Amino acid sequence: MSKKEFLLELERYLRSLSAVERNDILQDYEDHFTFGIEEGKSEEEISEALGSPKQLAREILADYHIEKMETSKSTGNIFRAVWSVIGLGFVNLVLVLGPFLALVGLLVGGWIMGISFILTPVLVLLSALFNVGTFEWFDLFFSLALSGLGIFISLGMYYVSLGFINLLLKYLKYNISIVKGGK
Repeated sequence: MSKKEFLLELERYLRSLSAVERNDILQDYEDHFTFGIEEGKSEEEISEALGSPKQLAREILADYHIEKMETSKSTGNIFRAVWSVIGLGFVNLVLVLGPFLALVGLLVGGWIMGISFILTPVLVLLSALFNVGTFEWFDLFFSLALSGLGIFISLGMYYVSLGFINLLLKYLKYNISIVKGGK
């Protein structure tokens, strides 16, 4: 594959990046070709050594989304980072998506439990309003105890969520290094 074909194909796969970032990356690979030619290698040898532009673009996009996740831990950035790492290979569908969905399910369940416990006094009072004559003090005090427990659960879930995001970030970086051939 010639230098021009390689760079055009790489640019096509990197179209989701901003023009400035895409041009910086393309300039780096153009320089790579220039240095390789100065060392006496042909364009075909250089492009073969670099590998597939599609796989190279996947790795670049995965690194890019991981960096964005590090700077801004928004839900969208987390999902984009996970999805880009899954795109590196079919095996990642099992190694990344499976554990990610399981842990997200546990996190969502914990948050739902904490918030529902916090709202129990409101539900007891609404029940007393709509079902006149069914109010019992025990229900109110028990719901207040559950509400306090819900506050502690939600506080714990906040810290568990922060830990999950940091652990996910480390796992995604590790996974990328394995795919790139690191240890």
